[in-house]
Amino acid sequence: MKLLVVTPYYTPDLGPSAPMFALLCEELARRGHEVVVLCAVPHFPSGYVAADYRRGAWRWSVENGVRVCRVRVPSGDRTNLFHRLWVFGVYQALVVLAGFGVRYEAALVTNPALETFLPFVFFCRLRRKPCLYAVWDVYPEVGVRMGLFRSPLLIRLVGMLEDFCLRRASRIQVLSAGFLSDLASHGLVPDQMAVIPPWLDTALIRPLPRRNSFSHDHALDDRFVVLYAGNIGLSQGLETVLQTADLLKEYGDILFLFVGEGAGRAGLEKQAREMLNVRFLAHQPRECLPELLASADVSLVVMKKGMGSASLPSKLFSIFASGRPVLASVDEDSDAWKLVCGSQAGLCVLPANPQRLAEAILSLRNDPACREAMGKKGRAWAEQHHSPQSASAGFERIFLEMMNLE
Repeated sequence: MKLLVVTPYYTPDLGPSAPMFALLCEELARRGHEVVVLCAVPHFPSGYVAADYRRGAWRWSVENGVRVCRVRVPSGDRTNLFHRLWVFGVYQALVVLAGFGVRYEAALVTNPALETFLPFVFFCRLRRKPCLYAVWDVYPEVGVRMGLFRSPLLIRLVGMLEDFCLRRASRIQVLSAGFLSDLASHGLVPDQMAVIPPWLDTALIRPLPRRNSFSHDHALDDRFVVLYAGNIGLSQGLETVLQTADLLKEYGDILFLFVGEGAGRAGLEKQAREMLNVRFLAHQPRECLPELLASADVSLVVMKKGMGSASLPSKLFSIFASGRPVLASVDEDSDAWKLVCGSQAGLCVLPANPQRLAEAILSLRNDPACREAMGKKGRAWAEQHHSPQSASAGFERIFLEMMNLE
């Protein structure tokens, strides 16, 4: 098959979706398909574009068997909503121009439509090609819950764009069964949707010794490390982690380590500047990720109350693959809660409850055997359910079904 993939974020961009799409596209190419990716130059999560990517409107390359076109977007502060909307508009216009002559039989377009509406209309509707619409967060709901969308006019606009794509896509891919009920409010039925859970490179991210070069270089060998690694954004409610750190400040061996960038980092660092048991590190290169995750005794997944039903944190699966226990502060009815409990790979507590989070951390700290057992179960779960091979087979099946229906 000749496949077109439209997604703003692709390796070496940061964020969870970029490496996932790279793994998927490369695996589809290995399975004999011709894959073209239309993405933006790396700019996530800060919004700033490196100088090397500021030349020309777009550039083409071949990466691990995949044809990749990166279009230039404006560089600036991603926390500014107006700048972000401007980036979305420039990306969409340039992607349509850059991909005008691309030949393909089916397309994969990512949501939200706020970022990909014009490419969806051009590559799927005008060209009459079957389209798989990938929904990894439910909009506008997730934006409202994060506090990003406050204007009723903006909320209505985002909802209209999203509904247009949802109702005209050939099929819709979601990350978990929890999305099915959320999307029912958009007038969709389960038969239109296919669940393909998140995937990751289980060969790269694997169990490694707790004491390793990363742990040694950052003086973590003799600490009980509670790690949050990933986007330090607005949807996590990471202030709860700082409150938990304050409750546990008398335990000198416990260190709360934040690794990553994002819109919420500056505010957290300001709150934590007097806290001796909290440390921040910059986003680490991908090749450091296995040792970074192995340097944790416990890894955190944290989301604000009410956010769980509209999103499934992909960092869960990296933690599973690393063989470390998960401590998830998420809604009780969320897919993340069900996944952690079902896999027996960690513990769950309700959001915005620093006292319970502190109790769970102490419980795991005092029970090394339990931590080891949870880590092994998480690793086994990742190998069985979340490999790139299983994901690519699922996407391949959906593409073939769509093309047969057209």
